[in-house]
Amino acid sequence: MALRPPARPQQHFVVDGAIAGRLDAERANRLADFDRVFVRTGAGIEFARGVEGPRQRTDALEQVARTLAAEGRLTPWRGERYAVGPGHAAVPWFLLERAAARYFGVRTYAAHINGLHPAPPSAAGQDPPGLWFTRRAAHKAIDPGLLDNLVAGGIAAGQSVATTVLKEAWEEAGIAAELAARALPVGAVHICREQPDGVQHETIFVHDLVLPRDFSPTPTDGEVAGFRCVDFEAAARLIAHADGPDVVTADASLVVLDCLLRHGAIPADARPYLTLEALRHPAPGPATVQG
Repeated sequence: MALRPPARPQQHFVVDGAIAGRLDAERANRLADFDRVFVRTGAGIEFARGVEGPRQRTDALEQVARTLAAEGRLTPWRGERYAVGPGHAAVPWFLLERAAARYFGVRTYAAHINGLHPAPPSAAGQDPPGLWFTRRAAHKAIDPGLLDNLVAGGIAAGQSVATTVLKEAWEEAGIAAELAARALPVGAVHICREQPDGVQHETIFVHDLVLPRDFSPTPTDGEVAGFRCVDFEAAARLIAHADGPDVVTADASLVVLDCLLRHGAIPADARPYLTLEALRHPAPGPATVQG
């Protein structure tokens, strides 16, 4: 249920003929009030004439976002921008304050690490590794107090996947750059769901990192309240929780599910296997406006 796509009709935020974001009717109507910045067209909400090029669009959106924040329509201001464009690492259409990303329903990108704790060899051979979780601090703007991947962070404008991995690994778990650089890219998962603050439309670059057996994570940025390491069976139970004290964030649940499937913790002949597999790669919506 937490990963289901938006159920309500969505209007498009269109840039250069492409769908840059998805808006419900209330948010589309509010943006249309900024008539020096946006216009309504048959395709949806678009930039007004004269608001052209990355710099002008970024400046205009900064003012719109600050107004929306003052009206209490956004989550707390981050002072960090996302690059929004036709694809990952493409020349951006504009930069947008992180707190406004879901309001506009734009696609964002993140990097997560499955922190794998090697299990000691048993008489039957090598047991499955353990998997580290963090508990998000109570003051976090998004999903406070929930369990999360050992390392998880949005990719800010000007940052790459690799630099984000190094930065977040140190800040969230005290993983030194030399060790974090060993994180193995293993693919990407995608999420598009409606939330109270808008649409979360995100691609997550997933990494596996086998940590030393004596490693103990230590947060350095105050955004983590604690850590726990569990075996794969317990991890599967955790991501199934819908309520209670040990709920895992939806995006981290997807990353953990991907990990369990890749490592064979869920047998291919298990009844829900194909349903679970489909969650990792939902069918994409149209990228351009049909006209």
